[in-house]
Formats: sequence, C-alpha cells, structure tokens
Amino acid sequence: MADNLEEFIPVFTSLAEIYGEGPFLEEQFRRYANLKQQFVHHYGRDPELFARAPGRVNLIGEHIDYEGYSVLPMAIRQDTVVAIGRREEDPPTLQIANVNSSEFQACSFSADPSQEVDRANHVWANYFICGYKGVFDYLAAKGDGVQPVVGLNAVVDGIVPIGAGLSSSAAIVCSSAIAILTVLGYSSSKQDVADFACTCERHIGTQSGGMDQAISVMGERGAAKLIDFNPVRASDVVLPKSGSFVVANSLTESKKAETASTNYNNRVVECRLAAMVLAVKLGMRLEEARTSVHTLSDVEGLCAKYASAHGSSSPVVAVERFLHEAPYNAEEIEDILQEKLSSIMKNSPTTLAVLAAATHFKLHQRAKHVYTEAKRVHDFRAVTVQSESEESVMKRLGELMNESHASCSLLYECSCPELESLVGLCRRNGAIGARLTGAGWGGCVVALVKEEEVDSFISALKETYYKPLLERGKIKEEDLDLYVFASKPSAGAAVLKI
Repeated sequence: MADNLEEFIPVFTSLAEIYGEGPFLEEQFRRYANLKQQFVHHYGRDPELFARAPGRVNLIGEHIDYEGYSVLPMAIRQDTVVAIGRREEDPPTLQIANVNSSEFQACSFSADPSQEVDRANHVWANYFICGYKGVFDYLAAKGDGVQPVVGLNAVVDGIVPIGAGLSSSAAIVCSSAIAILTVLGYSSSKQDVADFACTCERHIGTQSGGMDQAISVMGERGAAKLIDFNPVRASDVVLPKSGSFVVANSLTESKKAETASTNYNNRVVECRLAAMVLAVKLGMRLEEARTSVHTLSDVEGLCAKYASAHGSSSPVVAVERFLHEAPYNAEEIEDILQEKLSSIMKNSPTTLAVLAAATHFKLHQRAKHVYTEAKRVHDFRAVTVQSESEESVMKRLGELMNESHASCSLLYECSCPELESLVGLCRRNGAIGARLTGAGWGGCVVALVKEEEVDSFISALKETYYKPLLERGKIKEEDLDLYVFASKPSAGAAVLKI
C-alpha cells in the first residue's frame, strides 16, 4: 500500500522507537550519550534536539531515478545523527563539528542562506550547508516570507560508510535539513521533505535523482519501498522471509561529488542527449526536443508508439533502430539537434562541466540500460506478490539482480574491477543474485542469500575477499563487520527529543 505522505516526520522521545530492542539499541544509547557530550564540549550547553536519517541499499533500479523511473531501495539501520541548537550571536554563524574530529574538522560558515556552496574546496560540512540552503528555499517557496536568519550549533555523527554507495551524502543532507527545520520551529510532511531534500544536493554539483533522499525519509522497518517520482510516492514491497540481503563493501571509494563530471553527471547528460536525439528521430519538432526533453521517460511514449507499430511494447526497439552503438561526438549530436550543445545546456553549469570534460557519448548503451532497468524494477515488485513458492520467488529475484548488474557493468559502465571481483565471489559462495548498488565506480555489492546461509556466506566473503586485504594491512579485523553485514528494511528519518 502507498504511504500516507501527508504524515509528518515523526518525533520520538525514545531510541527504542527507532532502533528496536537488543544489542544495537545498547550501542545507540552509548552513541547518543557521546554525541550529547561532544555537543556540550563544543558549545557549553545541551542540544535542543537530535535528527537522524538512514542510509539505504538499492535492491534494483540503478541510475534511473533521475530519468523519472521507479526504484526499489530499502533503508538500512546505519544512519547519520545531527545534534543541533540555536546560537546567540551577531552576526549569526553556523558552527558545525563532527564526532570524528580527527578526520572531519570543525567548520564555520555564515548563516546567510543565499551563500553559494564552495565546490572548488569541497569539505564534508558542505552537505550540512546543502540542507540549510534547501530549508530556506523550501520555506520561501511555501510562501512563508523572509525567514529570520539565526545562528546554529551542530555536531554530526555518521555511521553510514562513506563512498560505499549506501548514500552517506543523502543521510547527512536529510538529517541536517530535518534538524534545521525542527529547531526553527517547523514541521513538514515526508513528501515535502523528500521533494526539497532531493534538490539540496544539487547545490554541491551532483544531479541527484531523488531516490536516496526519498527512501531516507520514507523508510520503514519491515518493508522495502517502490519509490515513484513526480510526485514522490512510496509503496511497500514485502520481501521473502526466507531471504536476507547482505551488503559487502568493495572498499573502493566512490567519490561522487569529486568525479561528477566524468562519472555520475556524465551519465545524466548522456541520457538527456539520448532522449533528445530519440525525440528528433521519432518526429518531434526540433525546438520542442531541445527545450522540453530532459529525460528518457519524456520520450518513452514516442518509443512505445514506434515499438507498437513494429509488433513490440518495448521502447528498446526504438533505441536499437535510431541510436547507433558507436560513440557519438558532440558535432554529430549538434548536427542532429541543429544547435550547439553549449547553447542548449547554457543554464546548467554542471552539464557544461560534463561537456567540457567529455570527448564522446554512448547514447545507445545508456538508453538501453535505463529502459531495461526500469522494466526490471516492476518485474521485481511483481514477483514479490506472486503466489508461487518462496524458493521460486527468490530464484527469480536473484535472476533480475544478476541481469541488473550485467546492464550496469556492460551498458552503463559504472562498475569497477573490485566490484566485479566481489560480485563473482558472492555468486560462487552461494548468493542467489548479486549486483553493485548505488552510483557504482566503487562502493558496495548487495547479495540475496538464503536466511539460513547468511552466517556462512559472510564468513566465506571475509575469507575470500577481506582476508587478503587484512594480510596486506589495508583494513583492521575489528572493522570487518562494518564492511560486510546482513540487512533488513529499517526505519526512516525522525526527530528525537530525549
């Protein structure tokens, strides 16, 4: 069933309401006590409240959210927590510290919400500023007038692995935005926060599609979510009880913000170019194609109409007919669109950065991935509601995950040698299906494993993938459980007043 998105971000007074009972809850008691102590150490007073937002693992549906297509992630229990309080001074400033102060130094910013994020000098606290700017943009769009600017003290504690494709950036953006909104005296619906948090990260130069923020806000214990866009909607997906998802970190960091122009944003631009070329080839007027076509979902109707006339329902038929497999250069695309790409994209600095860095564009491959991956998402969801045996359901889900990985690797080219090695080891050690998850170019793999085999599967991965890294001194044995763990769907964002 669909979530009631008018439901507000929940406010809890007990950690158990979020983390459940058991050993993990005990860890969180210690963690929040330390966070509070750190806040007092930095600012000489208690925080007014805490806000938390989880990371996520995407089960299927990679690199299609920014093309307008549904995705199927689940929230994980690893999260980012922000302790926050107002700061009395003139002029007002934002003081942002991190529990891990040796790696993430404290930062100070102006409280001016119109300040630009300094992309040239990337620091971790820029994600807090993304949330801060997003809050004021949201309040202005709501018609709440000019908001009084106040100083803020914040301390951040994140346990979502960084660069692992588990959305540590969305966790800090969402938790920061919710903390700021709440300390300023506002509450908002899940849908509002998911919508504006999606645009927040664009201040840092990443053309985010919205999946990460949506599942971080709307996650729920016990259910993965089918996330639809425009507007954001979330529906429960109940997974087989006899299966569990194991997340394994390749330990190759995916630096999403720093490599945007050659990796993540590059793919966004290639998809837009593919969509515009398809639109023209399928008969759309040039001016309309150049100005109104932004995603492959914008031209799916035209592709489907062409496919129907040729005995198919798949938009891939149009891709195979009108986009050649050889890479395009800018001049060839400009000949088709009859305008310079720099002119068409003049209002998007991040796109212009991609055009400056790229020498060619693989339109056929990117479009084929998006259309086939979009179908796999709905096939995955459909399988979970079938009345077949759990064994056959698990087998089909695993097949879809494997097909997704092949498409990400071969068509979208967002894998890397470490991910390929880890996916192979997962399958050889009994995974029913395994695929990269997140943006790729590093980060994590997610594997579907029989519940009774989870412990032996994790032990096998530790022996085959992580032991050689231990022996070379690349990692520490006490950190192994941070790198490979089983996960069930976990709770979404919340405010805590404890």
